[in-house]
Amino acid sequence: MNVYESITGKEMFFLLAGPCVIEGEEMALRIAERACRVTRRLGIPYVFKGSFKKANRSRLDSFTGIGDEKALGILAKVRAEFGIPVVTDVHDERDVELAAPHVDVLQIPAFLCRQTGLLVAAARTGKVVNIKKGQFLSPGAMQFAADKVRESGNPAVIVTERGTTFGYQDLVVDFRGIPLMRQACACPVVVDVTHSLQQPNQSSGVTGGQPAMIETIARASVAVGADGLFIETHEQPSRAKSDGANMLPLDLLDGLLERLMRVREAIL
Repeated sequence: MNVYESITGKEMFFLLAGPCVIEGEEMALRIAERACRVTRRLGIPYVFKGSFKKANRSRLDSFTGIGDEKALGILAKVRAEFGIPVVTDVHDERDVELAAPHVDVLQIPAFLCRQTGLLVAAARTGKVVNIKKGQFLSPGAMQFAADKVRESGNPAVIVTERGTTFGYQDLVVDFRGIPLMRQACACPVVVDVTHSLQQPNQSSGVTGGQPAMIETIARASVAVGADGLFIETHEQPSRAKSDGANMLPLDLLDGLLERLMRVREAIL
C-alpha cells in the first residue's frame, strides 16, 4: 500500500498534525511521539506536519526557520524513528527539489494554490500533493488546481479548506464547501482547523486567532464528512515561534481526538 492509500483509504478521518514550523529536534520528536501514541491507539492514520521554513510572514523580523537543511533533517528523523509519513510546505520550485527526498507529502500554501509551475514541480516528484484552498477562491475553483497535479501525471492529490477571507481581519469556514470541493476535485478533502481560526492583518503585524473554537470547527468538519483534519499543535503555544495564537496545546490533543472519533462513528 502506498502512502496516499495508507492515509486516505480508511473509514476513519486522517490527521495531519504537528508544530507550525520546526523549531528544534527535541521538540519535534516529543510532539511526534505524543501524536503517534494517541493516533495508533485510536486507529487514526497520521501524518506529522512541520514547515521546514516559513516564507509568508507579516514582518521582516518574523521567525522563518532554523535553516533549511537542519529542519529537513529533523523531518527525516521523525519519519524514520516513528515510521510515519511527514508533510511540509513548499513555496517555489527550489523548495520542491530540496524537500521532496525528506518527506512524503508536499503542501502548497493557500496563497500559492494557483501557481502552475509550483504545482507541476510538486506533482512530478511523485509525492502526495496537498493543496490548500486560497482564501479568495470558491470550493469549485479548486478543481483546476487539482487537475494541474493529475494532468502532470500524479493522481495523489488532496485539497484543504482553510477558511475564506471575511472582511479584513477574519476568516470563515463555509461547511457547504466540503462536499462541494470533494465533488469538484474528485479527491479527499481536509479541513485545516487551526488556520481557519486565524485573524490576519492585525495592526501589530502578528496574526491573531481563536483557539477556543478549535473543537467547534473540528467537530463540524467531521460531522459534514471531511476526510481529514489538519491541526497545528505545540507544547506551549504562547511560546511558539509561529502561529501560536491559533494552535492547539499538545496536552489537549488526546481528548479532542477521542471526542472526534465518536462524532465520526456516529455518522458512519
